[in-house]
Amino acid sequence: MPTYGSREVPALKLHLLLAGTDDSGFLYLHDLFAGIGNGRVGLDHARSPQEILTCLARTTYHIVLCDYTPGDGMALRLLHDMTRNGYNVPVAFLSDHVDEGIVRAAIRAGIENTPHAGGGDEASLIRALCFAIDLYCKEKRYQKAEDMLRKLWRTVEQTADLVMIADQSGLLEYVNPAFESTTGYSSEEAIGHNIRMLKPSEQPAAAHREMWNAALSGSTFRDTVMNRKKNGETFTVEKTITPLHDGQGKITHLICTGRDISERRRLESQLQQAQKMDAIGRLAGGVAHDFNNLLMVISAYAELMAESLSAEHPLRRNVMEIIGAAGRAADLTRQLLAFGRKQMQALRVLDLNAVIYDISRMLPRLIGEDIQLVILPADDLGKVKADPVQVEQVVMNLAANARDAMPRGGKLTLETANVRLDEISRQRHEVMPAGDYVLLAVTDQGHGISPEHLPHIFEPFYTTKAEGKGTGLGLATVYGIVKQSGGFVWVYSEPEHGTTFKIYLPQVQQASKRLHSAPVVEEAPRGDETILLVEDEQSVRKSEREFLELSGYTVLEAQNGEEALRLARAHAGKIDLMITDVVMPHMGGAQLAGQLSSIRPQMKVLFVSGYAEKTVLQHGAIDVAARFLQKPFSLKLLARKIREVLNVADSSAVAITLTSAG
Repeated sequence: MPTYGSREVPALKLHLLLAGTDDSGFLYLHDLFAGIGNGRVGLDHARSPQEILTCLARTTYHIVLCDYTPGDGMALRLLHDMTRNGYNVPVAFLSDHVDEGIVRAAIRAGIENTPHAGGGDEASLIRALCFAIDLYCKEKRYQKAEDMLRKLWRTVEQTADLVMIADQSGLLEYVNPAFESTTGYSSEEAIGHNIRMLKPSEQPAAAHREMWNAALSGSTFRDTVMNRKKNGETFTVEKTITPLHDGQGKITHLICTGRDISERRRLESQLQQAQKMDAIGRLAGGVAHDFNNLLMVISAYAELMAESLSAEHPLRRNVMEIIGAAGRAADLTRQLLAFGRKQMQALRVLDLNAVIYDISRMLPRLIGEDIQLVILPADDLGKVKADPVQVEQVVMNLAANARDAMPRGGKLTLETANVRLDEISRQRHEVMPAGDYVLLAVTDQGHGISPEHLPHIFEPFYTTKAEGKGTGLGLATVYGIVKQSGGFVWVYSEPEHGTTFKIYLPQVQQASKRLHSAPVVEEAPRGDETILLVEDEQSVRKSEREFLELSGYTVLEAQNGEEALRLARAHAGKIDLMITDVVMPHMGGAQLAGQLSSIRPQMKVLFVSGYAEKTVLQHGAIDVAARFLQKPFSLKLLARKIREVLNVADSSAVAITLTSAG
C-alpha cells in the first residue's frame, strides 16, 4: 500500500458497469481490467436498461461504460433513465471509433468522485483504463470486420449468380458453387485454368480479347455473352467483369460475375413470337373481311351468269373457272380467318376419339397407300369443346404435311391421351395454365424440320415446299384453330427423325353429342316468301337481290338498319324473313332485329357477316350455328340456308339480347 509522509494511503479502487448485450465483449473487458492489478477495478454487466437501473440502485458505480451501435436506442434511453432517476454517474460510450479524450474525461470524473489520498496512483490507473478500453474497442472492430467478411463469403458462396476471380492473364483462382452447378465444372477442374474454357467454339477469339482488354484497361465490362458448359451446351449470360485494384491503384485481379438468362431469353422469344403471331392474325382477319365482300360480288355475278348460259354455251366454261377461282379464294380467306382466330365456330362437346375415327376412314385416300396409318386412342378420354369441322381441318392439314414429309412412305400415328398439367410439369410450357387437357399427337417419320425453319412454321405464307406445292397456310390454320379453341400446339422435330405435333385442348365436364352431317343438296331451293334484304355493300346487295328474285322471292331492299326499320313499318304485307348484315353504320343487324321483334314477331332473321367472330358477337347474342352465314358464301348455300331458317317452327322466331349497340 502506498504511503504519504508517515501515514498509509488507501489504494484507489473503481467499480464500473458495462451496459450491453455482448457477453463475449464483457468477458474480454473483464479480463483486461483484472490484469490492471490487484483487483483495483471491478466490472459488472447489465444487458438491458431495466437491469442497468437495478444495478445502479443496488451498487455505487464510478463509471458506466455503454456499448454503442449506431441506430441502437439503448444509449439514449440509458441517459434518459439515469437523469430521471437522479443517477449522476459519468457515462462513456464505446464504439468502433471511440473518442479517447471523452473516455479519459469520464474516467477522471469517476475518479474524482472516489475518496482517496495522494495523486501518484491516479495517473497510472487512468492510463491503464484507457489502454484496456482501447484494446476492447480494437477487438470489437476486428470482430466486426470478421463478421462482415464471413457475411461476404456466405453471400458469394450462396448467390445464384456465377462468381469467378481471375488474375490478369485470365487464370481462375476462385469459383463459387453457382459456377459449378451452372457450368458443370468443379472448382478443382476450373481453378488454375484460363477463363477461356467457357468460350464457345463459334464465338470469335477477337470478341473474347475485346471483353478482357476492356476490363484490363480499368473499365467495367458489361454485356450479354454466350458461355459453354462442360457438356458442350451453350447458355446466355449477363456478364460483368470488374478490375480489382490494390492500395497503389494497380489492377491485380479481375472479378467476373454472370447471371444465366437462358430461360428468360427463351420466354422472351416465346412472348415475341406470340405477339408477332397475334399481330399477323389481326392483319389477316382484317384483310380477309375486305376480300370476303369482293369475293361475294365476283362469285354471285358469276353464278347468275352461269344460270343464264346453256350448257353448250362457249362462255360457260369461262364462267365456271371464275366460280372455281372464287371458291379457292374463299377457302384462302377462311384459312386466314382461322389463323387469326377470327373464324366463326359452331362449338360442340366432342369425343376426340370419335372424331378421329370418322376422319380415319377418309385419311388413307389423302395420305396414299404407301403410308401406314396408326390410331392409338386413349381409354376414357375426356371431352373437349370445339368445332368438329375445324378439328377435322386440323387433322387433315397435319396429315397432308406428314404425307409431303414422307415421299417414300412411312408411318403416320394419331394418338390421344388425358393429360393433367400441374404447376411443376407446366414448367416445360410456361404459357399453358395448369389443368386437365386432352392431347392429340400427330407423329410422322418424315424428313423433319430444320432448326432455322422451326420458329416460323405457323406463320401464314411461310413454306419450305417448292413453288406451287403449297400456300403456306396449312399450319397457320392449325395454329389459329387450336388457339381459338382455347388450346395450345407444340411441335417437336429433328431433321431426318420425323415430327410430332402435340395439340392440347382443355377438358370440359359435359356429355358429348354425336354429330350427323346434313345431306348436301346440289340444287338451289326456291320459294315465294317476302324477304327484307339489309346490306350496306351495294354491289353485294344488288347481286343477292337479283338471285333471290330469280328464285321466286319478293325482295324489299335496304342499305342500312334505319332504312330497313322504315320499310318494315311501312310495308303492309307479311315479311317472312330478314337477311341482315351484322355490322352496319348507325344500326347493326342485331339491334335492328331487336327493334323489329315487337313490330313483326313472326318474322325470322338470318344474319350474315364477313367480320371476325368477336366483332359479330359484340353486336348481339346470335345463334351462330342455326341463323348465321359467314361471308363469302355461294348463292346456292344462301338459298339452302333461307329454306332452313324459314322451315323452322314459328316458336323459334328471333329473340335477341343486345350486348352493345352499333
